[in-house]
Amino acid sequence: MSDGLFDQFKTWYEKRHDYARDWKARTGGQVVATMCTYTPEELLIAAGMLPVRVLGAHEPQNVTEPHIFGMFCPFCRDSLAQGLLGRFDYAEGVTLTQSCIQYRQTFGSWRLHVPTVKWDYYVPMPNEVQSQHSRKAHYEEVQSFRVFLQTLTGKEITDAMLSDALAVCDENRRLLRELYEYRKEADPKVTGVEALYASLTAQFIDKREHNEMLKKTLAALPNRKVERKTGARFMTIGSENDDIAFMGMVESVGATIVIDDQCSGSRYFWNASKPEGDVIKAIAERYCDRPACPTKDYPAHTRFDHVLGLAKEYDVQGAIFLQQKFCDPHEGDYPDLKRHLEDNGIPTLFLEFDITNPIGPFRIRIEAFLETLSEEELF
Repeated sequence: MSDGLFDQFKTWYEKRHDYARDWKARTGGQVVATMCTYTPEELLIAAGMLPVRVLGAHEPQNVTEPHIFGMFCPFCRDSLAQGLLGRFDYAEGVTLTQSCIQYRQTFGSWRLHVPTVKWDYYVPMPNEVQSQHSRKAHYEEVQSFRVFLQTLTGKEITDAMLSDALAVCDENRRLLRELYEYRKEADPKVTGVEALYASLTAQFIDKREHNEMLKKTLAALPNRKVERKTGARFMTIGSENDDIAFMGMVESVGATIVIDDQCSGSRYFWNASKPEGDVIKAIAERYCDRPACPTKDYPAHTRFDHVLGLAKEYDVQGAIFLQQKFCDPHEGDYPDLKRHLEDNGIPTLFLEFDITNPIGPFRIRIEAFLETLSEEELF
């Protein structure tokens, strides 16, 4: 689309470090680099801080080899590189909530070798969130994080402050869900690239500011004129993916990405909190209830039916697995999830991502996938 409706989100994404530095200068607040979308941002926001999700740069780098293994996933290596290269020199703190073992070691290297970081905190969230003991355990860990932040800042973080931060985050989740509703239309008013800009920027822009921009965008969408052909309706599946060039390529060859199951997209914001008298419990359980990452989806695979449900709800014609190379949790899920989708009439394509991706060869793979979908329609 060329109407500029998502230009602010695009600018925020491309100049995210400039935004964080400006926010820090304007407010005097601390900026915190967050690793993994299971981070309870509500506590940081209540403490007057700006959570900034660590993303990669998709550039060749040679600085991580002394710190983590080369067979760690590209996102781990790219994330660590950004810290070692000083891209987050404005961040006072860094925090990780337990996800995969590779990213935990990335966090360990960041806290040891990024000299500008003044403090760090690890939230050991249970991976087996389906266990009867997990919710109580996570409640205690979120409460411990609250105590740490109070000690760090020397200020009490009251229940009222937490409730206000939770309301802001839940509003952001609700607004992003409203935005995604426009992708269900026969001719979607929101492209996959635009949706990615909106969901990614929610992870590092002041939530109140982001909410206001979402409201303006949503107010304009009903009258938006669609100037492009929808083509094939695709779903993307995987872990982290903010490779805008790849997404743009897919939507330039006769397709539209109408939905995703990724932590850079829908998994980050899909569910809001449930009403609860204890605000820490409301925050902690919201993260236990969110659409599961493969690291937290056992013994029952709740994710499989969730992904299939999204595919049907958004009238998906094909699903593209964007597999981070060496990502063990997603690789373990892939064969069964692929079978689950294909048994229910959703063709799939598997692509393996690295720090930098070969857009040309990937274009050929996408075009070939589109041809197979056309052949299926003929017969």
